[in-house]
Amino acid sequence: MNFLRGVMGGQSAGPQHTEAETIQKLCDRVASSTLLDDRRNAVRALKSLSKKYRLEVGIQAMEHLIHVLQTDRSDSEIIGYALDTLYNIISNDEEEEVEENSTRQSEDLGSQFTEIFIKQQENVTLLLSLLEEFDFHVRWPGVKLLTSLLKQLGPQVQQIILVSPMGVSRLMDLLADSREVIRNDGVLLLQALTRSNGAIQKIVAFENAFERLLDIITEEGNSDGGIVVEDCLILLQNLLKNNNSNQNFFKEGSYIQRMKPWFEVGDENSGWSAQKVTNLHLMLQLVRVLVSPTNPPGATSSCQKAMFQCGLLQQLCTILMATGVPADILTETINTVSEVIRGCQVNQDYFASVNAPSNPPRPAIVVLLMSMVNERQPFVLRCAVLYCFQCFLYKNQKGQGEIVSTLLPSTIDATGNSVSAGQLLCGGLFSTDSLSNWCAAVALAHALQENATQKEQLLRVQLATSIGNPPVSLLQQCTNILSQGSKIQTRVGLLMLLCTWLSNCPIAVTHFLHNSANVPFLTGQIAENLGEEEQLVQGLCALLLGISIYFNDNSLESCMKEKLKQLIEKRIGKENFIEKLGFISKHELYSRASQKPQPNFPSPECMIFDHEFTKLVKELEGVITKAIYKSSEEDKKEEEVKKTLEQHDNIVSHYKNMIREQDLQLEELRQQVSTLKCQNEQLQTAVTQQVSQIQQHKDQYNLLKVQLGKDNQHQGSYSDGAQMNGVQLEEIGRLREEIEELKSNQELLQSQLTEKDSLIENLKSSQTSGMNEESLATASARDSEQVAELKQELATLKSQLNSQSVEITKLQTEKQELLQQTKTFAESVPVQGDGETVIAAKTTDVEGRLSALLQETKELKNEIKALSEERTAIKEQLDSCNSTVAILQNEKDKLELEITDSKKEQDDLLVLLAEQDQKIFSLKRKLKDLGYPIVEEDELESGDQEDEDDENEDADKDQDSI
Repeated sequence: MNFLRGVMGGQSAGPQHTEAETIQKLCDRVASSTLLDDRRNAVRALKSLSKKYRLEVGIQAMEHLIHVLQTDRSDSEIIGYALDTLYNIISNDEEEEVEENSTRQSEDLGSQFTEIFIKQQENVTLLLSLLEEFDFHVRWPGVKLLTSLLKQLGPQVQQIILVSPMGVSRLMDLLADSREVIRNDGVLLLQALTRSNGAIQKIVAFENAFERLLDIITEEGNSDGGIVVEDCLILLQNLLKNNNSNQNFFKEGSYIQRMKPWFEVGDENSGWSAQKVTNLHLMLQLVRVLVSPTNPPGATSSCQKAMFQCGLLQQLCTILMATGVPADILTETINTVSEVIRGCQVNQDYFASVNAPSNPPRPAIVVLLMSMVNERQPFVLRCAVLYCFQCFLYKNQKGQGEIVSTLLPSTIDATGNSVSAGQLLCGGLFSTDSLSNWCAAVALAHALQENATQKEQLLRVQLATSIGNPPVSLLQQCTNILSQGSKIQTRVGLLMLLCTWLSNCPIAVTHFLHNSANVPFLTGQIAENLGEEEQLVQGLCALLLGISIYFNDNSLESCMKEKLKQLIEKRIGKENFIEKLGFISKHELYSRASQKPQPNFPSPECMIFDHEFTKLVKELEGVITKAIYKSSEEDKKEEEVKKTLEQHDNIVSHYKNMIREQDLQLEELRQQVSTLKCQNEQLQTAVTQQVSQIQQHKDQYNLLKVQLGKDNQHQGSYSDGAQMNGVQLEEIGRLREEIEELKSNQELLQSQLTEKDSLIENLKSSQTSGMNEESLATASARDSEQVAELKQELATLKSQLNSQSVEITKLQTEKQELLQQTKTFAESVPVQGDGETVIAAKTTDVEGRLSALLQETKELKNEIKALSEERTAIKEQLDSCNSTVAILQNEKDKLELEITDSKKEQDDLLVLLAEQDQKIFSLKRKLKDLGYPIVEEDELESGDQEDEDDENEDADKDQDSI
């Protein structure tokens, strides 16, 4: 206890002792008093002492205060006093000044008491439950206390809240509180809660935080709002920065569109308060968080497109071209626009079309470049313009071409009324300001980045250096300035431009080497022993000379690769050359520039390296070192091997294309086969259904036949009685008449047959009569035709006669049977009169039944006829289906034949590829024997080839299965 009292330095022992006793008594009252009023008064007294005697109250009263929170929840007043007391103990915000020797210990009290409080996790859970109380005297001190806990030991408290059920959701309710004090402090609480904790950030975002925060910003007046808007923007940054999930949720929730009103600030010269400037800074930074180059490319691209579609980019460009905008806001706006357009072709095209509100209108790019090359402009503004220009040209070959075209003779405005971007860059490149030289050189280098076409086009640029002297090329003028010994920053900028220009461009290397003074200048610079400041320039000169060797196509006989290497070995030494080359990557500013694309330098003197140039150095340093140590024979062999490999690569790529085409054809054929299979299965299903239907119809037909046979038998039982009436007698008479008619027809046909026979005999006899040869031939041909016709008619008549004879015989047989039945029935019937009456009645009954049976028989015949027709139609459908199946089977056979041919072609191609692979393998082995390291791309290429062979084998298996 004495030690703890000693920590309260600056107070005498007497008063301390008195206050400690007072605090002890108050704690005893809180713990033992049975009346709520007594406990409430004691807690109020502890609260009043907690600010001045923080340590004593914290040590003695914390446990009792926590107990009050647990047991006296029904009384909001005592709960509020307890929360305020705990806040005073834990918070460092209102500490009184103490002596210097105890400052650190006093500041440590907050974290120590916080650690004691959260040691029992139930205390934090209890505090979260108290925040559900709507009473102001409970909720507000609870919010302040939890905020203080998070400030003291944020990660530990965050973890407790994260595992607490509905912990984050309870805190989100604070944003909906109608009392602004609690809502605003709730925003501060969520700031501390979401700091550096991705899991809590996601939960808060999915608890509709974006919607609520944007509503608060709108209610407070957007950028014209107060400190509350600032707090909301900071919370939004916590939720979005380095959190890809929340960024995607923010974009898909259409919240980017709600950011546009933030930047409707106009071009007024007044109204830029300090709070408004702060708010706009945070708003611009929030936009940059969504389109930062460090984000995944897909997420950044989608946010950039959304910002263009909703008009946010257009609004930012309006601020960019407005008047009266503070310099720091203008600088941050330029940086924001830079990242919104970086790598997005649509946004870059729009930015190229933006004009400044001047008379006549000038492109925004030209206006910005004027600021960049103007040494009177602030340094940070010039850096921002350079970054904007770099982002405009990043992966934008169209923009690169437009910038370079402004330097070409055919596009330069002869009247001089307008200044182009190219002219501004040239002016900055050769001005007296070294920073302008560096910025212009880097900007021009970005116009050539990864664009061989523009590197060649820039060789056409001619500059008039002075009146009366012939123009010189831009390349020559750059080397002239280098040789004049200008400032280091200027020389570094020009060397970076030349290295970017000559890399991957043999034509530019040839132009550079064509000037006989360039190589001696570079070797002289590298060979000299200069101070540390010049080492960087020596390293860049070594890089430029190495590029001239590595990308040399040996078109100049005086500057071939081997001669330049010999020159390096004689005048510099290979080891010394490589050592000077290594100075670049070892420079401290090199590592700083390689971290991020934005040129962010504390002072103009630190602007030495460009981010894209550091990538180029990293790419070329190794290959240049290898190129310097290679001999001429190795170079020749390497070139021969490269040519051979290129030829083989062309052959392999040709076969790859063929295989890809065949794979596509095979895939199409497979799809066709699968389609035909499906159609075949459908048709087979239809045939099966039709066969089952036919079987059903057959069964119905057989059932009807059976029923008809039973009806005929039933009818036969009554036939004896029917023979006595006049119906059968009439039918017999009708049959007799038909027989007589058939007999007459037969006699008529017989007479016609006789006539035909006589005619045939006459024709035969007429053939023997005397006639000349021609008439005989004609008559014989005519007679033979007539004979054939007559024979055909005779055969027809005979068939008709035979059929009629069969019918006559059948009718006669039926007649005899009817007569026999009539006779039998007449003999069996008695002759009495009463019997005749009975017979008449029976006959009437039989006639009725007979007529009914005849009617039913007629209906059955009609049904049989209909079924026969239906069966005929079904049979026709079945025949049609069978023909379709046959056609499909023929197509399938054709496809299988085509697949077999394709397989044979693939086998032939695979054999050829195997031979090519064997040749490539032998060549690689030769390269290894010669000490040439095999590049990893070749190995990857061979791996791709093996993968494609595996795919072809799988395709063959699929074809076999088909």
